[in-house]
Amino acid sequence: MGTVLLSLSLSHLSLWASGLILALGFLKLIGLLMRRQFLTRAMDSFPGPPTHWLFGHALEIQQTGSLDKTVSWAHEFPYAHPLWYGQFLGFLNIYEPEYAKAVYSRGDPKASDFYDFFLPWIGKGLLLLQGPKWFQHRKLLTPGFHHDVLKPYVTVFAESTNAMLDKWEEKARENKSFDIFGDVGHMALDTLMKCTFGKGHRGLRHSDSNYYEAVKDLTLLMQQRMQSFQYHNDFIYRLTAHGRRFLRACQVAHDHTDQVIRERKAALQDKKEQEKIKNRRHLDFLDILLGARDESGSKLMDADLRAEVDTFMFEGHDTTTSGISWFLYCMALYPEHQHRCREEVRQILEDRDSFQWDDLAKMTYLTMCIKESFRLYPPVPQVYRQLSKPVTFVDGRSLPAGSLISLHIYALHRNSAVWPDPEVFDPLRFSPENVSGRHPFAFMPFSAGPRNCIGQQFAMNEMKVVSALCLLRFEFAPDPLRPPIKLPQLILRSQNGIYLYLRPLGPGSGK
Repeated sequence: MGTVLLSLSLSHLSLWASGLILALGFLKLIGLLMRRQFLTRAMDSFPGPPTHWLFGHALEIQQTGSLDKTVSWAHEFPYAHPLWYGQFLGFLNIYEPEYAKAVYSRGDPKASDFYDFFLPWIGKGLLLLQGPKWFQHRKLLTPGFHHDVLKPYVTVFAESTNAMLDKWEEKARENKSFDIFGDVGHMALDTLMKCTFGKGHRGLRHSDSNYYEAVKDLTLLMQQRMQSFQYHNDFIYRLTAHGRRFLRACQVAHDHTDQVIRERKAALQDKKEQEKIKNRRHLDFLDILLGARDESGSKLMDADLRAEVDTFMFEGHDTTTSGISWFLYCMALYPEHQHRCREEVRQILEDRDSFQWDDLAKMTYLTMCIKESFRLYPPVPQVYRQLSKPVTFVDGRSLPAGSLISLHIYALHRNSAVWPDPEVFDPLRFSPENVSGRHPFAFMPFSAGPRNCIGQQFAMNEMKVVSALCLLRFEFAPDPLRPPIKLPQLILRSQNGIYLYLRPLGPGSGK
């Protein structure tokens, strides 16, 4: 009798559970349909490319050449158009300077529909924070990028770069093209670890290399998740092989971050290290975080500390890797500009064998070439916001609060209404006279407005030093059989690597 009652109870419980799941699923569907109706009405005045009944524009975006597809849509739909990932996530995709100014001159938060996918990886650091806490952290970390902090990094940039170039000397002897992207990535990570995380002068360890590979995996998985509506729900995503792979990569990244924090804390127990810290006018990034106190005198919580380290560990090396790699590709494609940059650097260096801080400001033509490579190959090709209040655009059309915005930096930088002959590599676009007459929101490699990239000066300085040293040591040429295939993967990568031929320039080339 008891067994029968237990069986009936379990049967009723199962029915109740099934009913609850169905009810919750139904409520979730109603919420999604209401959200779609809101987003559709919000973008009703913006025509756009036709959508698939289930996938929206996701199928076209996932195909090779998706970046240039968006540029073609930008020609067809001036200013902006709706962009749907599936049927329930829709952004207004903008690529016109006045439209960009209307949104990015304000402090609207990042679009949680996309950036919440980052949370298991980098937590709520500067990238994802909003409101007073974002302002507090931004104010706290800004001194870490003061020019007095950045000055000694020139030597570190050179040290890590020369180690990479020595390896390239060996590879170049084989007279074969090779993929530079991975080597640049390891160099950029090594530089970041030495400059901002107190690593000292030892090279990358096995755990650092594992971290680099994990980030490479994470950026791929994040991009795929964004473009695949079936992965948007957290619960469903974590049940998939894709989601489990993502969580494993997150754990590798977290283990690396925890090790970096732990080792720096241990180093700060040393009295000599404490004295060094006391004598500095400005602290490095990690030391600022470890010494930070809030209004009540409490240290940063461990979750906040790790989130900021995770955020800058990712953003501080991956975007720079992209920028340097695509710049060298541009130099390979355009030997006349490569030659002119090299001659400028040689004249600055004269008889010296190393760069100084003041040399960076003299690299005017190199800087123009770097910016032109940023225009054609922006390290972060697309960013997202959610409107905290309504916005009215220059042509009178408007969006209500809660609407989602995608700023397509790649398409903005190839907008023919702003950039004549946009596919042509022309560094003189960034001469002082040309820059003075250009819209301030026409060129946004580091975003713009109050939430622009806090580390942009660090990145530009590193770009200059690394690029100059590369050009002094080698002549670069493209491999016509392996042209890179542009791949947006949070940052701009190449699906098949960036293969270049390198010819060593021999003694006296500037090493």
